[in-house]
Amino acid sequence: MKRARAFTLIEILVAMAILAIALAATTRAASLATDGARETRARLAATWAAGNRVAEMRARGLFPAPSVASATTEQAGLSLLVQETVTDTPNPVIRRVELAVSDARDPGRVLTTQTAFLVKP
Repeated sequence: MKRARAFTLIEILVAMAILAIALAATTRAASLATDGARETRARLAATWAAGNRVAEMRARGLFPAPSVASATTEQAGLSLLVQETVTDTPNPVIRRVELAVSDARDPGRVLTTQTAFLVKP
């Protein structure tokens, strides 16, 4: 009688360990890609929110006094906190506006900053 050749238990366990390591690495890579996409989306929405605020100020012809103000807004389904700092410039008819946009749930984590200059109408 001929004896059938088969895999040993050790060979099967080694193959399963290799497969488990490969699947864990794939899952980690997919998780990192998802986190990166989520972060990019949040930063893009924050950039849009800052740009919208500057466009609104210019469209209304605002020339705000030097101050610091905060407001919440929603952009692309995200709740954002916009901190607006208005300062004087050496030219009295121009004001510098700095916008720092962060996630409303974590105000310490700034997603984007934008600087604009407003001219007195």
